[in-house]
Amino acid sequence: MAPKMKKPGMPGMTIYFDQYNPNDEKGTDVRRSLADLDYSPLKRLTGQSIAMAMLVSMGGLIFGYDTGQISGFLELPDFLERFGQPGPDGEAQFSNVRSGLIVAMLSIGTLIGALAAAPIADRMGRRLSISLWCFVCGIGFLVQITAFHAWYQIMIGRIIAGFGVGALSLLVPMYQAETAPPWIRGAMVCTYQLFITLGIFLAACFNFGVYEHQRNSSASWRIVIGVGYAFLIILGVGIIFFPETPRYAYRVGRKEEAKETLCKVYGAPPNHYSIYTQMEEIEAKFISEKHIKGGPLSEMASMLRAPRVAHRLALGMGLQMFQQLTGANYFFYYGTTIFQSVQINSYVTQMILNGINFGSTFIGLYIVEHYGRRKSLIFGSIWMFCCFLVFASVGHFSLDQTDPTRTPQAGITLICFASFFIWGYAITWGPQVWALISELFPSRYRAKGMALSTASNWMWNFLLAFFTPFITGAIDFRYGYVFAACNFMGGLIVYFFLIEGQGRTLEEIDTMYLEKVSPMKSSKWVPPSAEDMARIRRQAGTDETAAVMNNSDDVEQRGTFSGETERGSDGMMRKHEDETVQHREGGVIR
Repeated sequence: MAPKMKKPGMPGMTIYFDQYNPNDEKGTDVRRSLADLDYSPLKRLTGQSIAMAMLVSMGGLIFGYDTGQISGFLELPDFLERFGQPGPDGEAQFSNVRSGLIVAMLSIGTLIGALAAAPIADRMGRRLSISLWCFVCGIGFLVQITAFHAWYQIMIGRIIAGFGVGALSLLVPMYQAETAPPWIRGAMVCTYQLFITLGIFLAACFNFGVYEHQRNSSASWRIVIGVGYAFLIILGVGIIFFPETPRYAYRVGRKEEAKETLCKVYGAPPNHYSIYTQMEEIEAKFISEKHIKGGPLSEMASMLRAPRVAHRLALGMGLQMFQQLTGANYFFYYGTTIFQSVQINSYVTQMILNGINFGSTFIGLYIVEHYGRRKSLIFGSIWMFCCFLVFASVGHFSLDQTDPTRTPQAGITLICFASFFIWGYAITWGPQVWALISELFPSRYRAKGMALSTASNWMWNFLLAFFTPFITGAIDFRYGYVFAACNFMGGLIVYFFLIEGQGRTLEEIDTMYLEKVSPMKSSKWVPPSAEDMARIRRQAGTDETAAVMNNSDDVEQRGTFSGETERGSDGMMRKHEDETVQHREGGVIR
């Protein structure tokens, strides 16, 4: 690390490159052939990066809004009359099958959309793909709004909207990751998660508003769905005025456009060190992709055979599964119905729960970088385990389910512990699992590993949404014991299998898994030299660039991209194995 120097500007808001500057006496990690580049400090945030974060993250808001609105619809009188079934007493109600299908089929659509989005984005580009899937989502909204009495039309509309929501759940983080400067890339992913919670909260607020003022009119649910068009238009039209991601632009031959985009987002001149190294990385990845032989199936087989990658894939899919099995969506999907049964204004309760979820996510963004992944997730598992034990016990043993008004204290207790649970979820398992998945896999298999892990999330999302009405109908609040056990198991998985990645580069995390570092001792692990790490990863075949370049006959390419070095005038070899993540991610934050 470069020595700390007093520089103008707010602490932590400026990125310095002194340690990479061959002309600076403080330079400790230099490449002498790059002495003519600009190494001036850069602002951490630029107007372009802030605008990108706010606009593109609207995809998360659409995701959260579409997910959160359905719980309120199930109790709206007009929605019940139109799409429910006559019960034994003649009152309209939803059967378990019908409510399960209406709620859960969104997840099937999102799963299909997420799988279809990647190849389309490779053909059309990330920017136009986002607009396309916003249009698809809008068609789903239209199908739902125009429904009159056919409940299956609502279900079909949610499937179509799910296509768009699922595609955006892949494309939005992809656009952010391919465009954002490395020093704010993690925050960009967290901003997406933050907007998801904001969308869920807004859906609860609109549900409450229409329930109070339009409860007996079809406007009560049509207005809520229609408001979603505002978010679709902002994202779908706004993204057209943003540049294509530099990595996609480079892939299709628009190299100057890629460089110009980096300059705008980074706030850097064209000859800046950070721009040069990013363009160098993009070129290295592009060359490596051209050298990889075989189709998707052969590459998938290669991933499963690679050292410790199948282990990480199982861990990634397991973490996404247990994120769903925490039981959070039990409240988000069916919270209105749950709390209606205790004679408390369920729409107010949903606003409270979703407001806690949104506000607490800010705390989660701080905790993940200051207390580590393992400690945070284990704490979250224990906290949620205890909350569900109390929730299930009070609901089953203390609440008078025949006449809930006779046990108001039990109802209040349920809401309190549901709030405690949401707080714990929002600061731990909610945002942190997504961050973990992005750093769990080696570069060569990161996209595929993340896709399969995300598919696990959507599949369990569907299963829980569909079967929850049947399970709660059979065992009532004892369902909470199931979630309590799952939270306990999730904590054990983290303790025994998850390596601590706080403060580690992606290359270091990859090396830790390859070296089979004990998760319990991972926070104290001392990384080997960059040269040794590159050698370990090359031998394992998890670094696609190094592996390709190592086999290349082009000596000049190998020297540029594999970490082989320039020779100084003293004839000594200066090594900078695969430019290390410090070179690639460019900068020291002080």
